[in-house]
Formats: sequence, structure tokens, C-alpha cells
Amino acid sequence: MGVDYYKILQVDRNAKEEDLKKAYRKLAMKWHPDKNPNNKKDAEAKFKQISEAYDVLSDPQKRAVYDQYGEEGLKGQMPPPGASGFPGAGAGAGGPTSFRFNTRNPEDIFSEFFGFSSPFGDMGGSRASASGFPRGMFGDDIFASFNRGSAGEGSANALRKAAPIERTLPCSLEDLYKGTTKKMKISRDVIDASGRPNTTEEILTIEIKPGWKKGTKITFPEKGNELRNVIPSDLIFIIDEKPHSLFKRDGNDLVVTQKISLVEALTGYTVQLTTLDGRTLTVPINSVISPTYEEVIKGEGMPIPKEPSKRGNLRIKFNIKFPSKLTTEQKSGLKRLIP
Repeated sequence: MGVDYYKILQVDRNAKEEDLKKAYRKLAMKWHPDKNPNNKKDAEAKFKQISEAYDVLSDPQKRAVYDQYGEEGLKGQMPPPGASGFPGAGAGAGGPTSFRFNTRNPEDIFSEFFGFSSPFGDMGGSRASASGFPRGMFGDDIFASFNRGSAGEGSANALRKAAPIERTLPCSLEDLYKGTTKKMKISRDVIDASGRPNTTEEILTIEIKPGWKKGTKITFPEKGNELRNVIPSDLIFIIDEKPHSLFKRDGNDLVVTQKISLVEALTGYTVQLTTLDGRTLTVPINSVISPTYEEVIKGEGMPIPKEPSKRGNLRIKFNIKFPSKLTTEQKSGLKRLIP
């Protein structure tokens, strides 16, 4: 079979795509020419072999030809599987459909995995190495950061990701009750085609869902500044709740406190409220209102985010104003009326 690509990548013949990626990532990092300055010639040959092995085995058509006909089948004039010119089949009037293996540039494959374009260019006067990468770009510290930045060896992108940027998004209780759309204008640096940073402005649309709570996070992936060789940070907005003049929130419930006189507490009181969506709510209370009394109106609280058709409760509490003093006549009257 000539060259054994499976052996080069140190995988078995049933290796899946993720196995191939993992093997390539590990070996390419180990044998990159700039990583082996004292053994450059051998490293370049090994690096090229690893790249070629991955290129063949990660392509289903190339792999099928290689498995049946080996390296010679790939690099000769061997027809692909299923073509009319396949051995034993009639070639047809147009002759066999031949398959020629074109080797991809090893640096292009490396670039796909690690986010570097090749070549980098001058980079401040550093001379590009034989591999196409500038000298000094792959010191031990850079390789170590690749490994630390990846989410394990199976990660498809080993670049370091910038820390997320978190911003508070104040919302009124009405916004969180009804739901709303907020537009946020952001300014960020992006790398243009020439590799230079450019400032751009962007409008982000944030859909506030009914019933969202303080602390809810809305993430815009990779909307931070673009920097060389770093994945931009995620931009995260965190919901905050502005104080309301009438209502307080308690989970999915709304709580309101009414100030009433002692007479109203004893003789009855009608609560009139304007709800967060602008309706007038009238709640007559005919029972005696004690300092700990609480009237519960079911379904008049906040929407429940996971079940928007359902709502919490409205709880009405009372602050009873007691008179600071009573006359002798008032005391006598109360004693006669209230045994």
C-alpha cells in the first residue's frame, strides 16, 4: 500500500472524523517546523506527511480510493468509486472518469485548526520560516497557550477566548411584565481585510420576554473586540429591575401595600389599582382588616417565563394608620359599639 496514513496519524482503520481531528491536532502541534528549530528538516517532512494523511482520511472520497488502491491509487489515474471507468465496468464513450489526488498545503490545514492565516507577512520585520510562518511565532509559550485555551484535546478550536464582557440592562417592571424589545448600540474593534483594527458600530436587538427576572442573562457570542489570534469575547447583558412606585416583586408574585385608616380597616375598604398593563382593578374587602391581613388575587401577578399563559398572584397588604389619640367621648362611643 505504500505509505500507511493510518499509522502516520496513529489511528485505527475505523477512526471517525473526531478521532482524526484529535490525532492531527496533537501531531501537528508536536511536529510543526517552527516548534523544532534544531531538527527542522525532519520535522518539515513529518509535518507534511501528517498533513497529507489527515487530508486523505478526512475526505470520504479520497479515503475510499486509498482504502481500496492505496497511495498509488490516489496519485495515479485511478477512477473514484462508482465512476463509469471503475475496473470491471464499461468506460463509456467519454472514457473513464479519473481521480487525481491534489495535496493541500500543510499550512492551510494547520490554519483551519488553529486560526492562523499563512503566511503572516512581515510581522514587524520577522522573516518567514520555510514553513510559511514567521520565525518566533511558535515559541513554547504560544503552544502552551493553545493547549490551555482549548476545551480538551477534542476541541475544534484551540485559540484562547477573551473573557466575557458583562453589562447591566435596567428594565422597568412594566417591561418585564409585558415583554419588550430593546435596541443597544455598541462600538467594537474589528480586524479588516488588511489585518488592521477598525472601529465599527452595531445595533443589537434584545427581546425581553414577559416574566423575565433580575439576573437573567442574554448572550451575544463573540461581539467583543477582535484581536489577533484571540477569539472575541462574548457580550452578556444582565437584566436588572428598576424599583416601581407601587408594586414590589416577590418571585412570580406582585405585592402592593395600601395605606388605610383604622375606620376603613374595621368597616370595609375597596382597593382600586392600575395594573402594570394599564387595566383598572377593583377589589372590595368586606371583612375586618387586621395588621397581618393579606388579600390574594390569583393570576394577577407576573407572567411565568416557562408558561407565559400562567401568572403568579397579586398580594395586597395593608398599612393601618392608628389615631395618635382619642377623646373621652370617642373612647366611650367605641366601648359602646365594640364590646
